Amino acid sequence: MFIDFHSELFSWIRGGLLALFIYHLSIYFQNRRKSYLYYSLFLLGIFIYFLRDVIDPILSKKIFSYINFSIQFLSYAAFTMFTRILLETREKSLLWDKILDFATKIFLSLSFLFPVLQFFLGYEFQIKLFIIIGPILSLFTLVMAFYLYRIPGVTSKYFVIGTLIYIISANISFLEFFIGDEIFIKNGIEPMFFIYFGAIIQNLIYATVLGYKIKAIEQKSKNAEVKLAIKFKELEELKMTALQSQMNPHFLFNSLNSINNFILKSDIEKASDYITKFSRLIRVILKSSSSLTVPFSEELGILSLYVKLEQMRINGGFEYIVNIDEGINLDEIKVPPLFLQPFIENSIWHGLTHVEGEKRILLTINKEKEDIVCEIVDNGIGINKAREKAHKNINRRKFFGTQATENRIQLLYKKSNVKIKYTDISDSTSTGTKVQIIFPHKIKNNHRLF
Repeated sequence: MFIDFHSELFSWIRGGLLALFIYHLSIYFQNRRKSYLYYSLFLLGIFIYFLRDVIDPILSKKIFSYINFSIQFLSYAAFTMFTRILLETREKSLLWDKILDFATKIFLSLSFLFPVLQFFLGYEFQIKLFIIIGPILSLFTLVMAFYLYRIPGVTSKYFVIGTLIYIISANISFLEFFIGDEIFIKNGIEPMFFIYFGAIIQNLIYATVLGYKIKAIEQKSKNAEVKLAIKFKELEELKMTALQSQMNPHFLFNSLNSINNFILKSDIEKASDYITKFSRLIRVILKSSSSLTVPFSEELGILSLYVKLEQMRINGGFEYIVNIDEGINLDEIKVPPLFLQPFIENSIWHGLTHVEGEKRILLTINKEKEDIVCEIVDNGIGINKAREKAHKNINRRKFFGTQATENRIQLLYKKSNVKIKYTDISDSTSTGTKVQIIFPHKIKNNHRLF
């Protein structure tokens, strides 16, 4: 069994090396990682080298006398490149990266030199030269293993173990050149058996290490993606908070200005009532200001308090009507705090204040498929007439709170299926403006900010 190259043991080892070659080469074509390419070339070189033991002797003599040692050196060149990538020597040991790069060039040069020597000097000269190179190559590998073992991580440790197993086994077989093969044959072992044994053990270890290394790289990449996603989420939260902090002071400033107007007009009772309602609204706003989102039901409660304040500020007041689709669960819907308030404020101060008689704002909330549609309709002067007023040019400069709210909604839903439409609904008999805010019913899990 240990002498016949055609036995199951030797065939199994050659088959195992061929299977590893095909497997890792196919992986290379899938992910284009050069570590798989160089490792598969290393395996191919060893497999071709072992084929000389089972093909026709005459054919073997004609072909392998030219390529026998060249195949080995090409395999060594692939091995050094594989080592550089697997152990990341460029980052972890620049000196040895340069040494391995130089060794690769030497191996490639020797792979072209030996066929030339065969042509001019014959196969015996190749053997004599390889007997000189072999020990140097083994010594180089041992020194390399000693230094590469120091590279942090289990990858380098198992890699060196696999390399040493092959070097020791190969040098046992290499003794044939010095002591002959009789001592091996008498003990029922073919000298090449040790190279076969070392090669399969080495490459099983290498395959395991390579798989572990790639898995670690992929895990590192996933961790980096997760960290990036977390940072991106934090950035979006900061943007949301910044926009929210911009809008709240804007609203508070307008309210305080209204209180000041009541006081200036000496309307103490109305000012007192306004301050009472305003303080209630402030408490609710402060409670919600720490959250990026609130239930829609809570948002409508805040909006109701705000409208009551504005009804006190407008001469003659105005009617505020809210219609909600019965199939909507407002507690399930998450929205930015005070996200409707600027649109209502816009309707009041850019629309209703410029009309006489009945003033009305209608807020309708419906569900259309997977979207929530909020529709705000007022009977103010309409967008077109408001545009005619030079100091209220809505076409060029939107109301600040409205613009901030648009940004907050689009940021919350990553601009997916978010639409805000302004329509002038004025005709020959009536005037008014309609605003539609359309956004998804639910924030998808990968879009959550809360």
